Amino acid sequence: MIIDALLARRVTDLPALRGYAVARAGRRGWRAMLRAVDLADAGAESPQESRTRVRLVLAGLPRPRTQWIVSDRGRFVARLDLAWPDYRVAVEYDGLWHDNPEQFHSDRRRLNQLVGGDWIILHVTAKRLREDFDGFVAEVRAALRSRGHVTRVPR
Repeated sequence: MIIDALLARRVTDLPALRGYAVARAGRRGWRAMLRAVDLADAGAESPQESRTRVRLVLAGLPRPRTQWIVSDRGRFVARLDLAWPDYRVAVEYDGLWHDNPEQFHSDRRRLNQLVGGDWIILHVTAKRLREDFDGFVAEVRAALRSRGHVTRVPR
């Protein structure tokens, strides 16, 4: 999460971080840092998006694209938190701002357009990440599989 934020703010970049980790080869923690750099993504817009993405990848799912833009005949439809565009599957992290009726209305209109465009949109909340992450992973895996992706289950 911290690395994602540093990348998003352009404080550093992946090659610099990778080089830093490799330069410390043999020292305590260098492999863990290299793994963290490999999981980083500047597109994450919140710590929860970062956590969700990293946990999905560590669960054996393919790496999603962050902040994926969906358009219809050149017209903006939506920007998705996490997406597998080749399969038209996406994950949206729903935070507390959904208490805002206007935002909720706007999101539901956007969701209808996406579903009409043959996207599968899965929603996740902090509670779901905490209490039923395995169930959520199974749902994402099933959605990807329904679109032709063969997922692997980590050992």
